[in-house]
Amino acid sequence: MGQRVIACAAGDAHPWRLVAAIEREGHPKRGVDAGTLAGLSPAGVAVADAWSCPADVVIDFSLPEAVPGIIATCVAKKVPLVVATTGLDAPARDALAAAAKQIPVLQSPSMSLAVNIAMDLVGRAGSLLKRVGSRADVEILEVHHRHKEDSPSGTALKFGEIVQGVMGQTKAAHGREGRPGARPADEIGYHAVRAGDNPGEHTILFGLEGESLSVNVRATNRDCYAQGALAAAAFLIGKPVGLYSMRDVLGLQ
Repeated sequence: MGQRVIACAAGDAHPWRLVAAIEREGHPKRGVDAGTLAGLSPAGVAVADAWSCPADVVIDFSLPEAVPGIIATCVAKKVPLVVATTGLDAPARDALAAAAKQIPVLQSPSMSLAVNIAMDLVGRAGSLLKRVGSRADVEILEVHHRHKEDSPSGTALKFGEIVQGVMGQTKAAHGREGRPGARPADEIGYHAVRAGDNPGEHTILFGLEGESLSVNVRATNRDCYAQGALAAAAFLIGKPVGLYSMRDVLGLQ
């Protein structure tokens, strides 16, 4: 994802200038020019495990265990931070909330603009169905590549959180087998598929009597996440201290 952020930034309307490319200590690509690594002309920035130059914003696509250290560094340097890493535990989320009292922070379970628009649509659909008192059985299906470590995806869980917030379900079922009995009305079903190189696909199904409604969003490559992260970074520069989301980037109320 770091390589795709660099590559997409080179063609972005915002005049980005890469000042640092950070990897873990001991990474085999340390010392390699980040532009060359991304398939571009040399950028004059070598991959390193630390940075000391001035920066307007940091984009983090890493691993959950790396996020606390990244947060601490950005707070110390007073640099706005976009966190695109998913699967964060409670301490990391608490650290983000604390950091947002000192620097601008934007965190989202997905950087995809289409996914975040789909989240808004799902919330609206759930609200309308709840308003008319219609029973809708909600199932969330997600597909990702074989290397993804968390399941269900953070995006799938966020879709479920949105549905639960407007419709009031209290239970979650993660897959089904055997004879679990009739499906209860207050349940959200999650189904995760891990196969091949799929960069991400989510379907939110509202099952009604005699009809159904599905919201589907699918990534065809990882550039959508890089482009969304760049949009988030451009939005965050110059913003007041606080915790932001992609809803803020899209201007969703």
